[in-house]
Amino acid sequence: MIRPAGVAQGASVPIGDLLIRRGVINQAQLEDALEEQRRGGHTRLLGEVLVSLGLATPEDVMAALAEGYGVPFARLTARLADPRVTETLPREFIESHCVLPLFVVRDVLTIAVSEPANLFLIEEIERLTGKTVQIVAATASDIRATLQAYLPNANVFIIDDIYEDVESSDFSIVEAQVTDLGNLEEVSGQSPVIKLVNFLIYQGVQDRASDIHIEPGDHASRVRCRIDGRLVTKLTPPHQMHPAIVSRIKIMGGMDISERRVPQDGDIHVMVDGRPIDLRVSTMPGRYGEKAVIRIIDSRSAIVPLEKAGFAPEVLALWRDVISSSNGVALVTGPTGSGKSTTLYSALSELSSDELNISTVEDPVEVNIPGINQFPVNEKAGFTFATALRSLLRQDPDVIMVGEIRDTETARIATQAALTGHLVFSTLHTNDAIAAVTRLTNMGIEPYLVAAILRGVLAQRLVRKICPHCKTAYRPDERARDLVTEHLGECPEMYRGEGCARCHGKGYAGRLGVFELFVPQGEALDLIAHEAGAGELRAAALASGFRTLRHDGLRKAAEGLTTIEEVLRVSSL
Repeated sequence: MIRPAGVAQGASVPIGDLLIRRGVINQAQLEDALEEQRRGGHTRLLGEVLVSLGLATPEDVMAALAEGYGVPFARLTARLADPRVTETLPREFIESHCVLPLFVVRDVLTIAVSEPANLFLIEEIERLTGKTVQIVAATASDIRATLQAYLPNANVFIIDDIYEDVESSDFSIVEAQVTDLGNLEEVSGQSPVIKLVNFLIYQGVQDRASDIHIEPGDHASRVRCRIDGRLVTKLTPPHQMHPAIVSRIKIMGGMDISERRVPQDGDIHVMVDGRPIDLRVSTMPGRYGEKAVIRIIDSRSAIVPLEKAGFAPEVLALWRDVISSSNGVALVTGPTGSGKSTTLYSALSELSSDELNISTVEDPVEVNIPGINQFPVNEKAGFTFATALRSLLRQDPDVIMVGEIRDTETARIATQAALTGHLVFSTLHTNDAIAAVTRLTNMGIEPYLVAAILRGVLAQRLVRKICPHCKTAYRPDERARDLVTEHLGECPEMYRGEGCARCHGKGYAGRLGVFELFVPQGEALDLIAHEAGAGELRAAALASGFRTLRHDGLRKAAEGLTTIEEVLRVSSL
C-alpha cells in the first residue's frame, strides 16, 4: 500500500495542498477527504483516503509526495533497471520493503522507493550495500508489478533495453566507433551509463523537448529539458557520474573524449518509435567540468502545415501570396527559438514540386525535405553563406532559401538573385517586421533596391498554449482589460490554465505562433525608397491594415488559445 502522509517529515507543504496545486483535487474534495479521515479515527493516511474515494490515483499521490520531499517521481519501466543491480539487496528485503534497485554508477545506487520519507530505510539500504543511495519515488503498485513481471523466480530482472536493433525497438543509436581512449571510455561504456544516457534522450523526445542540458556542479549534476520554451529539471545525478555521462555522449557524437579544454560539436542519429531523430551535440568546458547540450531535431514536428502554425486566416492568405511570388525576397524575423526555421521549412514544403528547382543553404541542415536540394555551409573550408549562394546561382534555381542573412556580402548576393528573377527566402534577427527594412539598409543595400525586392516580412514569436485539461475562465485585472480593449475593441472572457497533472502543474501544454506580416505596398514602398524612419513606416503600415505581434497574440488570448501574460512576455507595443 502507498505510504503517503498528511504532512510528512521533510515535506514543507501538506499533501492536500500539493494535490490542489497540481490540479488533482479542489478544496471541497480535500475537506471531504479530511472529514472521512476523521470519521475513521485517523487510522488511514490522507493519501489512502483520497485514493479510496476515487479523488486521486496512487500515481497522483506519489507524484505530489515526491514534489514535497524534493525527489524525482518515476513511472517504472524495465528500461530503467540494470539486471545486475538487484543482487545488491536480498530478494526478501526488496519484497518486504517494496523497493527496486535501478542502477549503480561509481558506488552510487539509485533505487525506487514507495516511502521517500523513510530515512531509516534509506540508511539500512546504505548499510547493507555499502553504497551511497540516491532515491526516486514510485508507487508501491508499480514496484510490485515490476517485481512480479521481471522477478518471478530469480534474483535478476530481465531487462527490455532501449538500446536495441532499429527493427524491434523503440530507440536505437548509430554511434561513431572510438578506440584507445583510456579508462574514461571504459567507464562511459558501462551498462548503467549507457542506459542512463539512452533514457535521457528517449525521455526528452517523448516529452517533446527541444534541448537537453547536462550541467556539472560541485555536488551534483543537473539534467534539464527545454519543454515549450522553458527549462524543467528532470534529474540530478551525483557529480561523480558527470564525466562518464559527457564522455558517453561525446562517443556517440563522434567527438574527442580526450579533449576536455575546448568546445566541441557533434551529431547523433537515433530512431525513436520507428522514426529518425537527429541530435546536435555541443560541449563546453566550465568550472566544474564540461556542460553538454543536446538539440533534438524531430522531423515530425519540424514541418508543420501552415494551416496548423497559428496563422489568422487573413494573414495566412497574404503570406501564401508572398511565398508564391515569382521573384523577390521574403523574410522571416525573430529571436533564436522563435520558430523561424519551422515556418520556412513549411513554406518550402508547400512550394515543393517537380516543376521547381528549390535549393537551400543552411548552417546546419536541420531537416531533410524530400524533393529539395539542401547544402550545409562549412566555414572552416571557406564554404560560407555568401560563397554557397554565389555558386548556387549557377545551379539554375527557381527558389532559394538562405538560412540567415548575416553580413553585407550575403545581403548583396541575395539582392542580386532577387533582381534577376529568383525568389529568395531568408531570416533576420530583428524584433519586428518593420525593423527588417532598416537592417537591410544598414547592411549597405540601397533603399530603392530594398523597395524593389522586398515582397514581405513575417515577424513571429512562440507562445505557450493553455492546457486543455485545466483551462478555466477568469476575469483579468483592469489594466489587462484596458489593453485588450485597446487592441480588439472589447474584452471578452479570458482563460488560463490552473495547473494539473497532465501539464505538470504549469497550466500550459504545447506552443503556437503569433505573427505580424508586413507587405510593403503603395505609400510604404515610397517611404522605403526614400529612406524614411521606422516610426513613419510603421504609421503608414498601421494605416493600411498592418497588425502587430501583440494584436495577433491578444486575439489568440481572446480565443482561449493562450494567456495575456504569454503575449506580453513575447511582444512589445
